[in-house]
Amino acid sequence: MIISRVEKLHLLGVALGLACLAGINLYLTVFITGLAIHFHWITLAPAYQSLEALGHPVIITIAGILYFLEFFADKIPWIDSAWDAVHTVIRPIGGTLLALQVLGHPSPTFTVIVALLAGGTSLITHTAKAATRLASNTSPEPFSNIALSFGEDVAVLGGLALIHYNPALALSIFALAIAAFLYFAPKVLRVMKAKIWLALKKLNGPADLRMRVKLPLTLPTRFASVFSRQNVLGETIAWTAPCISGRGRRIPANLFGALVATNEEPRKILFVARKSGRPFAQTIELDGSMVAHEPKFLSENLIIFPAAGKGPKYLFVFPRSQAAVAEHIVDYLRERLTEPSLRSESLAAT
Repeated sequence: MIISRVEKLHLLGVALGLACLAGINLYLTVFITGLAIHFHWITLAPAYQSLEALGHPVIITIAGILYFLEFFADKIPWIDSAWDAVHTVIRPIGGTLLALQVLGHPSPTFTVIVALLAGGTSLITHTAKAATRLASNTSPEPFSNIALSFGEDVAVLGGLALIHYNPALALSIFALAIAAFLYFAPKVLRVMKAKIWLALKKLNGPADLRMRVKLPLTLPTRFASVFSRQNVLGETIAWTAPCISGRGRRIPANLFGALVATNEEPRKILFVARKSGRPFAQTIELDGSMVAHEPKFLSENLIIFPAAGKGPKYLFVFPRSQAAVAEHIVDYLRERLTEPSLRSESLAAT
């Protein structure tokens, strides 16, 4: 059977559309599609007759049971992330199989191309979902997870309707959504890496403010060269503290790096890291600033903010088990910030 270009475009829209939605919720995609076919809510065009298999009662039942489990797992913090981890392989494979089922047997070359695209599409949408869930799990309340879960289900239902009525438009919208995700992928992957690292650190040890702290005087090798390039005056290190960057002026979030204090510049600290393999360093002026320690669910946060209310703000994140480290740094910085005023008082007294 010869397929026209328009028919190929529609086939591609349906195949990749189902793969895209499968990356978000595979079981709901199969369940609703199967119900629509079984109860004749939709009439399959001759090109899509191969999808009739999804309307088999056994497939509908299995997909329905699995969706029932996912419906509840998706709404429980951290259970949803564990569920996503298990489905990192399942969803892309399921999306690929759905796409191949749409195609039937048009041509071996076209089938291979669509299979590769479908697997990649499912993996991308799955990664986007998993990253969003991982970020939402850092908030102590469960409502964000519930809202995200319902939002994803609505997106799948809307996507299925769009695929049915206009496959070409669906393909365009899905392509734009995937392109947008790929543009932000480096930031998303940094978020995932940071959250997973903090979660593992929390599991390995609880926060303890009573532990004795001795900050290292040397940097890890990957950061030592970054500091050396920045240290043109040959300043000596007072202490270093590995951490993750949060929000801050001219500092990208979720960079693994280290804070560095020097003996010669008590009212400045330096954040060094590597961004996409390239050296990154940013000096933070402490004049006119205040510092605070803020415990969070996954982390211990060091906050530097302007005393006057206007000015740059910085956030640096430490593992939950390093509460004493964050508190020690806050005490150190507060002491350094008060030193000039103490000198002024002593000079005035003389």
